[in-house]
Amino acid sequence: MFEKCLGCKWTLHVLAQIRAGVVRPRQLERTADGLTTKVLNERLSKLVRFGIIGTESFAEIPPRVEYLLTPFSEEFVEIIDRFDELQNRHQE
Repeated sequence: MFEKCLGCKWTLHVLAQIRAGVVRPRQLERTADGLTTKVLNERLSKLVRFGIIGTESFAEIPPRVEYLLTPFSEEFVEIIDRFDELQNRHQE
């Protein structure tokens, strides 16, 4: 499951942005050069399907969807943080 879900360079970027409070699709798309609508939608769909992120829909016109971290992803990003700290310590 892990490799199937995270097998794209954009997945961790998208998770980091959602964690930082960027929760709307258009906002997410603007966070990195080269991140296309198609790739973003694929990443978001896969992350939702695997339960790594969740969605909140608002009954508005036009419809609005926001993405949020699930309990799983909150723990997962903590593991990523620890990995980054370990990598930084050993690069010095």
